Amino acid sequence: MMKTSWKPARTAIAVALYATFAIGSAHAQTSAAKPVPAASMTVLPGDDFFAYANAGWLANTEIPADRSSWGAGAALAEETNQRIRNMIETIAADKNAGGDARIVADYYSSFMDEAAIEAKGAAPLKPALAKIDAIKDKAALVRALGASVRADVDPLNATDFFTENLFGLWVAQGLNDPARNTPYLLQGGLGMPDRAYYLADSPRMAELRTKYQQHIAAMLTLAGYADGGARAARVFALETAIAQSHAPREDSADVQKANNNWSVKDFAARAPGIDWNAFFKAAGLAGQDKFIVWHPSAMAGAAKLVASTDVATWKDFLAFHAINHNAAVLPKAFADQHFAFYGTAMSGTPQQSLRWKRALAATNNAVDEAVGKLYVERFFPAENKQRLQQMVSNIVTAFSKRVEKLEWMAPATRAHAQEKLRTLYVGIGYPERWTSYAGLKVVRGDPLGNAMRAEEFGYAQALAKLKKPVDRTEWSMPPHVVNAVNMPMQNALNFPAAILQPPFFDPKASDAVNYGAIGAVIGHEISHSFDDQGAQFDAQGRLRDWWTKEDLAHFKTASDKLIAQYSDYKPFPDLAVNGQLTLSENLADLAGLAAAYDAYKATGSDKASMVDGDREFFIGYGNTWRTKMREGAARQRILTDGHAPGEYRTATVRNLDAWYKAFDVKPGQKLYLAPGQRVRVW
Repeated sequence: MMKTSWKPARTAIAVALYATFAIGSAHAQTSAAKPVPAASMTVLPGDDFFAYANAGWLANTEIPADRSSWGAGAALAEETNQRIRNMIETIAADKNAGGDARIVADYYSSFMDEAAIEAKGAAPLKPALAKIDAIKDKAALVRALGASVRADVDPLNATDFFTENLFGLWVAQGLNDPARNTPYLLQGGLGMPDRAYYLADSPRMAELRTKYQQHIAAMLTLAGYADGGARAARVFALETAIAQSHAPREDSADVQKANNNWSVKDFAARAPGIDWNAFFKAAGLAGQDKFIVWHPSAMAGAAKLVASTDVATWKDFLAFHAINHNAAVLPKAFADQHFAFYGTAMSGTPQQSLRWKRALAATNNAVDEAVGKLYVERFFPAENKQRLQQMVSNIVTAFSKRVEKLEWMAPATRAHAQEKLRTLYVGIGYPERWTSYAGLKVVRGDPLGNAMRAEEFGYAQALAKLKKPVDRTEWSMPPHVVNAVNMPMQNALNFPAAILQPPFFDPKASDAVNYGAIGAVIGHEISHSFDDQGAQFDAQGRLRDWWTKEDLAHFKTASDKLIAQYSDYKPFPDLAVNGQLTLSENLADLAGLAAAYDAYKATGSDKASMVDGDREFFIGYGNTWRTKMREGAARQRILTDGHAPGEYRTATVRNLDAWYKAFDVKPGQKLYLAPGQRVRVW
């Protein structure tokens, strides 16, 4: 499922990190369409299949200095980004280019003009800071907080819960009303990734808290504020209080806890402290009577803090986040300070990305589908789409057959499951309808203004959906990201064009390799319709219990086994994988790999009935998860990301009987599970 578990500033989300299947942190060379053999026979597949499948790559690969991690998806994204960069720079040099192409080129070129940014200094940000400085009372504060809301979260498709604004907005169909778009409000207001960074009692977190306060002070000082240290202490204390009311990451992933339908009147009763009518008017949400509040405790906690905390502290909070959020399009001192904390201190990354990479990331964030349309026109072969459509059909059929054979599933539950498969929408390559950017004003030489206007434009588009019918074919990621996504309320899948390249998909590779690689991705996304999250939605995308009591009990028992299996993995002496947090993705990995294997065996290809073919299939799967990650980034991922680290996702194979036969895995080897211990769900 799509993942961007947090984003400290708009340039933090590079193309590969848009995520769902969350392969953005994983990679290999383009030439790696074929499985990479083990570097030696010193590692047995039954002891460490990740090391066995990727031994050569692991021995010869270093994490680039500007990255916190590196792997299969990251390198493919790097190559894709380089093509997009060349494309944009060619367009920028063409004086006759117009429309979306000109918007993309001017946005990118404005970000790239570092000399002009330096010459202007912090002046472009001054109007925004002046508005904050002009806040005199709580009424003005509430209006400012309302006006700061943006459509910058997505709890189900992207599982993206992070916003620096006090609250984040997501507009999608209702959990209980799939025919109508609904505004969702989520917790926000933190500058660090999660409440754990403020509240956890560990030396590592304590050190980061100290460095974060120093970062707040440095950013305020760069913008011309006096007494940066004292202001930073107040802002940090306020954020710590906000964090105390935040839901933990596990609760955020629980859609049942999120299904809180509030009317406007409910806000005053359940979250007193804010003039909600004034807040919603400033946020452009006046007239909306029904909301879904994903995090009720955070809503109440933030409202209480608005009432109890002095206006001066809130002004410092707003000023800091305005600076922090826009650091990438401010002078070098701001960008460097931002990277020093979020890149080096937080993730352990020693070197900031090249300017063009940051410019491209910012352009993708601002006008993603405009970039994607240009990419598809130039780089996506039609035959790739046709081949993938056939693979999807084969894997859906394989999954359907698996459902039919489930002895534990009641006929009524099975019928609903088959209905979900029959009505599944699968988007391959690119969306059926492109977003128009005709109303977006992009001015060459105004990077900060462009960034702010792009966010406002995106927010206006989200608000406009409240007056439109639900479109289940709408995409939630652009076509030039290396990723894939399942959208449970739309009962839909997206496979962007950029992932349909080696090592995930290679038209020249064997069926064994392709079904082990992109086939497992396809199966993974199909399986999300039936994981612990997706299984809660019916074929129309309504949050509804369509399971019998007995079926649900069996599913939960199997899920508990997978939770326990993953919770036993311990990357660090003081930190284990969170089996509950990663359950959805682990279920999808397991069921998706099993369905892809069945579909591969049904192809009738030369190797489909041979052990060699099975070996290629599983090594093809293992190759897609080859990853290296710096310690800080790895710790952050374990705490905040719904995906397990790549080496443990590779270990999914230990639950499939065919893997044992293919690699002659014996009792006593580290990954060996007795047949009765292997988790079987779908």
